[in-house]
Amino acid sequence: MAYRVHILETGAAFDVESGESVLEAAGRADVRLPHECTFGGCGTCRIKLAEGTVRYEEFPMALTPEEAAEGYALACQARPESDLCISVASSSQVFPEPRRVSATVQRIDAYTDDIVHLTLALPDGGLDFLPGQYVNVLLPDGETRSFSMASAAADGQLDFHVRRIPGGRYTDHWLGQAQPGAAVEIEAPLGVFSYHEEDWRPLIMMATGTGIAPIKAILESLLDKEDCPPVSLYWGMRTEADLYLQDEIAGWAGRLYEFNFVPVLSRGGPGWQGRRGHVQDAVLQDHDDLSEHAFYLCGAPAMIQQAKHLLAGRGASLDHIYADSFTFQHALATAG
Repeated sequence: MAYRVHILETGAAFDVESGESVLEAAGRADVRLPHECTFGGCGTCRIKLAEGTVRYEEFPMALTPEEAAEGYALACQARPESDLCISVASSSQVFPEPRRVSATVQRIDAYTDDIVHLTLALPDGGLDFLPGQYVNVLLPDGETRSFSMASAAADGQLDFHVRRIPGGRYTDHWLGQAQPGAAVEIEAPLGVFSYHEEDWRPLIMMATGTGIAPIKAILESLLDKEDCPPVSLYWGMRTEADLYLQDEIAGWAGRLYEFNFVPVLSRGGPGWQGRRGHVQDAVLQDHDDLSEHAFYLCGAPAMIQQAKHLLAGRGASLDHIYADSFTFQHALATAG
């Protein structure tokens, strides 16, 4: 049996056939819905049900029970059980159309033993993108690897933080042999993770590992802005040696409004005087009431899933939690 889906914001409508997901049916009807991973891991395709109900063959990881109870669903996994009226998450931002661009390797520098700073040089004209977005690097065999931009402005180049995986076909083999001047084909910009200026709420940014890259890009875009809201950044790493941006981030004090930087180590040594544990727990330790904040989460999907659950328990508005599930959205970025 087919069900009809109506989109509140645009008035578009399409039919979902038996066994189809909302996203599959939208694609068949040439109706654009934001999406990325297509298997319930990244949460980009989150919609809100104004009317109707859906089911899942398996409850998706990027959706929490709290979100489902509030009427949220993931279009890539949701199967309608009735006609639906849905709202699609929107922003005041207008996302540039992605395109293929020929770039060259400019620099490859080591941040830590397993994280490198990759810089690509762009042709004349550069690339128009929003801080928080990512690129697909196109490999000769047609596969892609995805990396978030790690700086706000292109200026003829793009910066990335890449964790090298031993034996990884791209992050270890290709990157380990690449030299300045090597040609790289990319598709960009991609993704909808970006700053929502229209919220104007105090910001709590939570990142683990190289998930700091898109967070860094977003915060760089707010440096010295008079309308910047208060900012707290929690960055989780294993050891103090892994905090490769600690000094640079600390230097943002005075350039971001009421900036509070909290590095959190899961395996801090005996000399570490800072916070220990996990970023989501550190946020709860510092804030009793989270109802007035906006949240930007980037990193391991387990952190994001737990953080959403914990934030909801402290009164956080689910309408103001934005997430980039780094491992899932960029699942092939470090695959061997």
